[in-house]
Amino acid sequence: MKKLFYFLIVSLFFTTIQAQTTAEIMVEKPLPTLQNNSEAPPQDYDPADLTWHGRRFKVTAGVFFPTNNTQVEVGSNNGDFGNMIDFEKDLGFNKNTTSFAGAFEWRISRRSRLGAEYFYLKRTASKTLQKEIEFGDHTYPVNARVSAFMDNQIYRITYGYAFVSKPKYEIGALIGAHIMLADVGIKLEGVTAAVEYRDDFDFTAPLPDLGLWTEIVLAKKWGLYANVNYFAIKIDNIDGRILSYNLSVLYNVYKNFSLTAGYTGLNIRVDAEKERLNGYFKWGYNGPTLTATYAFGNHVKFYKH
Repeated sequence: MKKLFYFLIVSLFFTTIQAQTTAEIMVEKPLPTLQNNSEAPPQDYDPADLTWHGRRFKVTAGVFFPTNNTQVEVGSNNGDFGNMIDFEKDLGFNKNTTSFAGAFEWRISRRSRLGAEYFYLKRTASKTLQKEIEFGDHTYPVNARVSAFMDNQIYRITYGYAFVSKPKYEIGALIGAHIMLADVGIKLEGVTAAVEYRDDFDFTAPLPDLGLWTEIVLAKKWGLYANVNYFAIKIDNIDGRILSYNLSVLYNVYKNFSLTAGYTGLNIRVDAEKERLNGYFKWGYNGPTLTATYAFGNHVKFYKH
């Protein structure tokens, strides 16, 4: 996990430096044909005046197509009861899902910004068990027919600071938190209500994170955004670790309206202890995103030097 984190950080800076170098070469060392042709048109835009870039507010909404990998264990606090359950393999959950994601950003100043994000995913499945499962207070035997559910809501708040802020590119740091509200459960489907039973386990996990981000103007209508975040912490009865990342390309369709296509990942591991039960939750979702973005408000003031 740490190797992946370091790799993403190196890739993030390499992309930014490469874009910056390319831009400087284009400006400082134009092709001879352009130097000798007085009628050649200059760059027809100023990055600081683009309708989609550097605006005070930005609203984003769209769909996310993640591939899920979920492992859950809910058992007694002393460890005598409960076994690891692969929700996709053991309970028949689909690996590939579709969900909603939304975000809002407020640029307080040229260097500072506040952000909020929301993600929701509800999954259900039914399956005849191929192995015995111990979950909560009950044992679910082989060949039993069970139904299961998993509801996840994730709220994220961030503060970002750009320590490099130029009209064509920015590089900064992020500090924030993912607040995860999770509820998982299994129900034995009996012939009559008398033989049915069910167990569920819910928790709220605040997971702080630190990260790096970059935003680059590639052309008049094209932009690039990338970020990577990581943190591990133990708070009271919650012990968690998080790694998240995003790489997306923006295309400005018309004035303040743009479309973005990207790849997003969030990998979470949480140990949660309650009065009678202890829960282990490991969830990774990674996949493409397609969103619409609307930027509005005044432009922030960039400095070219």
